[in-house]
Amino acid sequence: MIAQDFFTFLDAYTIFGFDLPTILFVVVIVAVALILERLITRYLTRFAKRTGLAPNVTNNLILTFRMLILIGAIVSMIRVGGLPTEWFVAFSALGGATVGLASSKTIGNFIAGLYLLATRPFKVGDYVRVGTVEGVIQEVTINYTKILTTGNNIVSISNLQIMDRDITNYLYESDEHGSLYCYNFEIGFDHNVSTDKLAKIFNEVFEKYIDMLPKRPNYMLARSDAFGRVYIVYLYTRHPMDIFVLRSQIAEELFRRWDMERAKIKQ
Repeated sequence: MIAQDFFTFLDAYTIFGFDLPTILFVVVIVAVALILERLITRYLTRFAKRTGLAPNVTNNLILTFRMLILIGAIVSMIRVGGLPTEWFVAFSALGGATVGLASSKTIGNFIAGLYLLATRPFKVGDYVRVGTVEGVIQEVTINYTKILTTGNNIVSISNLQIMDRDITNYLYESDEHGSLYCYNFEIGFDHNVSTDKLAKIFNEVFEKYIDMLPKRPNYMLARSDAFGRVYIVYLYTRHPMDIFVLRSQIAEELFRRWDMERAKIKQ
């Protein structure tokens, strides 16, 4: 009887036209939203430190989840507040119109950015090839990924385009010494110089880089036809930026030695 009288009192008591139970529900919704925001922010901050996410990416993620929590809290308060259905329909229609007016590419980039952050096919500092663009990842945001190319240019690729392209990450392994990258490139020669001579050239050139690299470079015959032979050179390095310099140095040295051998044969 006392409990019934208490709830009757709550239903009868109003503040600014709202009954007390409704106000209590709104307070609970606000409290839950604040607690949820704190927990998610704390988790994302720890996740970013553990995985090495860039600060701007972490801030974008936190802002996104805060917006989602805010929208959820507003919708919940509208429903609890007992507003007429027409209000809720109008609010939903307004939200739908706003989303509809937004660019589909922008929304696609946002979703693709979240997917890349979740799957992490690459991270800042990795040497990658995305389609025909090759270089070191400089920044990964919700909308764009920036790559420093061998031409010392920054190329920004929308995350939606990245999803449609082949991605090659040259990260070979990670250990207590850090990350090890294995970059490979093709180099071709005609048949004027014998296979044995080419093998000697490869070994002599690679010997020069043993002390400079964490692992000795090596090579493999990729294909051979009537016009010549194509080899794949494997270059190992701890620092992706070194690939820009070492690739051209090794290729130039190999071609120089090859030209010397051809000159000897012609004599």
